[in-house]
Parts: sequence; C-alpha cells; structure tokens
Amino acid sequence: MSSISHTVAKTVISQPTSENTQHEQREKRDIVAVVGRIASVLSVIMYVSYLTQIANNLGGNPGSPWQPLCAFFNCTMWTIYGFMKPKRDIPIIVANIPGIILGLVTFVTAIVH
Repeated sequence: MSSISHTVAKTVISQPTSENTQHEQREKRDIVAVVGRIASVLSVIMYVSYLTQIANNLGGNPGSPWQPLCAFFNCTMWTIYGFMKPKRDIPIIVANIPGIILGLVTFVTAIVH
C-alpha cells in the first residue's frame, strides 16, 4: 500500500461515527438482547418438557436414552462456551443449564427404570 493510500485509509477509519450510526448500533444491541432472552426462555421450556419423559421412565415406560444424553453433552458444551467467552454470554448459559440437568436426569431414569 502506498503511503498516500495508507494515509487516506487511516483518515477514513479514524473518523468518529455519527449520532445516527450510534443510535442504530444501540437499537441493534437492544434487539439482540431481546432475541437472546426469548431464545433462552424457549430453550428452558424445551428442556422442561423432559419432565414428562422422566415421569414415564419412572412409571415403567422408559423412553430412548440417547436424545437426552446428546442434549446433556450439547448443553454442557454451550454452557462452557458461554462461560469462556471474554464477556460471559448469560443468555447462552441460562438457556443451557436446564438441558444439562434435565438431560442427565432423563438419561439416567431411562437407563435405570
């Protein structure tokens, strides 16, 4: 890159963002936060549905143990990811903790029945 184009690129990059752009960025962050909360709630509802399978497992009608086991490992990995990010990703952590607990309990009750 020539020194002239380097100087021009540096000047363009270092210009402050306009108020409109900052407002758009705030709106986008707000939308992302709302989507994250909705996704977390839906995820928790999905894993709470394991309660029926747990009851069936304990009642002598066990379901397949493999899907809950996969959910357990998947949720464990997502939770670890959420904790390891430089800024903890609380929606990911909250959404996956019920899957860890209920996936494991569902798996164990399907095996032990």
